[in-house]
Amino acid sequence: MLLSICIALSGCGLKKEPKLTRYDAQFFELFDTVTSIIGYTQDEETFTAYAKELHDELKIYHQLYDIYTDYPGISNIKTINDNAGIQPVKVDQKIIDLLDMSIEMYEKTDGRINIAMGSVLSLWHICREGGSNDPENARIPSMEELEEAAKHTDISKIIIDRENSTVYLEDPKMSLDVGSVGKGYATEMVCRKLEEDGLTIAMINVGGNVKAIGSKPGDESWTVGIQNPDLSSDQTYLHRLGIQGMSLVTSGVYQRFYTVDGKTYHHIIHPDLLMPWYEYVAVSILCPDSGMADCLSTAVFNMEPQTGKAFIETLDGVEAMWIYPDGTEEYSSGFNAYMMEEQGEK
Repeated sequence: MLLSICIALSGCGLKKEPKLTRYDAQFFELFDTVTSIIGYTQDEETFTAYAKELHDELKIYHQLYDIYTDYPGISNIKTINDNAGIQPVKVDQKIIDLLDMSIEMYEKTDGRINIAMGSVLSLWHICREGGSNDPENARIPSMEELEEAAKHTDISKIIIDRENSTVYLEDPKMSLDVGSVGKGYATEMVCRKLEEDGLTIAMINVGGNVKAIGSKPGDESWTVGIQNPDLSSDQTYLHRLGIQGMSLVTSGVYQRFYTVDGKTYHHIIHPDLLMPWYEYVAVSILCPDSGMADCLSTAVFNMEPQTGKAFIETLDGVEAMWIYPDGTEEYSSGFNAYMMEEQGEK
């Protein structure tokens, strides 16, 4: 009897896990950035199916969250903006879910992230585009223009009718801009769907919004990098981090900017100053939820140092790193636990 039990247990132990192979893919047209996926699956056909699902699902969010382009048969953020002060717009639940999260984060961060700032951000967008295309005539918005636009940024004027799935902007001069949250939220939602559909080992990067699904074979952490804000340096990354089931998002002054009269103006606009401010050159957030990380990287970038650090310490499972203009770095209490001494595979 004992022998037969031993044989049975031994037979179970000999069952091998399926061999997984590493594959990767990338595409370029969604959210105006590069999306890449690295995954481990049993065969290339399975990986290709997941990569296609990633693309197709992200495309849905890309079109829904677009503030510049109309798409046939789709009511998106632009549609809501175009109907400000006119009529409610019936929208997909994915838009309502994004708005709900954004309003919640506005309240949690004391307004340091506000998707209702479209009127202000559009002034900066127009000037940045013009200055990039015609540097000699580059300009910044006047404070008079900005202050007038800021009168139309009251987030409470977003009226959401969840029963009828409609969104209405009460202020006709108000507009939404979900650039500070849309990409990260879409990344998180699509990754959750991929996991539900069976993908267990992957690293997805949507233009710097990095999400790790599980860990690499052998329970090995994925390696991600904190980019060096000094783009002229030979050192591409300041630090490498080991993560499993986590997201990394960075907001930095070196990503989008233009120059006026010798001064650079980056794209992160402080909601009180209505201007870029220069307390940091980058803020990186680590947490399980990519949408939350996207929100927090912008919100904390717009907080005073002590306020931001104290705020991060109140959030479970969230860590942060701040880089100052002089190169000084600061970290939340648990950030160092993710740092790796040796460089590994990204």
